[in-house]
Amino acid sequence: MIDHDALHINGVLYAGQLDGAGGILPIEAADIVRCENPCWLHLDIEHQASMAWLDSTPLIPDPVRESLAGNSVRPRVHRLPEGALIILRSINFNTDESPEELIVLRIYISAKLIVTTRRQPIQAVEELRGELQMKQGPVDSGTWLVEMCDTLTDHTGDFIDEMHDKIIALENDLLEQQIPPRRELAQLRKQLIVLRRYMAPQRDVFSRLASEHLPWMDEDNRRRMQDIADRLGRGIEDIDGGIARTAVIADEINGLTAEAINRRSYTMSLLAMIFLPTTFLTGLFGVNLGGIPGGNMRYGFSVFCVLLVGLIIAVAWWLKHRKWL
Repeated sequence: MIDHDALHINGVLYAGQLDGAGGILPIEAADIVRCENPCWLHLDIEHQASMAWLDSTPLIPDPVRESLAGNSVRPRVHRLPEGALIILRSINFNTDESPEELIVLRIYISAKLIVTTRRQPIQAVEELRGELQMKQGPVDSGTWLVEMCDTLTDHTGDFIDEMHDKIIALENDLLEQQIPPRRELAQLRKQLIVLRRYMAPQRDVFSRLASEHLPWMDEDNRRRMQDIADRLGRGIEDIDGGIARTAVIADEINGLTAEAINRRSYTMSLLAMIFLPTTFLTGLFGVNLGGIPGGNMRYGFSVFCVLLVGLIIAVAWWLKHRKWL
């Protein structure tokens, strides 16, 4: 039994008790709450009342109070005699925010109590709550943790697939000799690197949860958690492949840019070579000195222009014969 006053929080987002049949029951205003099934409290640590509860509640061990309200850290798991502290990362689906700015979900979980904290809305929490309201959710602490990790991994996999499609689109543009915007490639590469940084330790967290013999996780829960870890591991392999492919795309873009510059420089050099003899002759005949051939001829300028055109054609033919054009 838990004193009901200990679960009373003004800043709580969700508060309920798993009914053991896939649903969730409200915590009634009674003197005590009987803990045949675990209670779930979801807090917003930006709310002052939630912070005050975390600092004063006797339901949470002292070593995890600061962690539940702390700043963003890498995914990890810390086992305690009463339960476990788990910190995970979620894809950011909030409007007008970058998805690679992963949201932190902090969890303290034991056989009879689940406390989660966040600073921003987390879609995985909303989905799990929706499943509980439809009586299709977890029945105890072990299945709750497995369902939460499974949902987070599904979102990560969907985001990886979306980035994979973007990489394919960039590669198709290169095949058509179209140079994609460098900002788009840089943003995609940043997302892959940030995701790789946090998903690798998150996979290790899942693997450790699968190997730890936590009393509130049965063998089926551990097997499912290992499957989730393996699925996330395959996603990390896709991330590594995406990082390598974006590096190849960047090299191809640099190559196409250099090729375009070289082509333009080569064209300008050929044009300069074609007109070099005519430039020399016009400069020579442009001096204001006596004795210029044809200076006294009536059609001298016309003849000179015809000769220049013929010289241009001759030089162009010579370049074509040498296969420079």
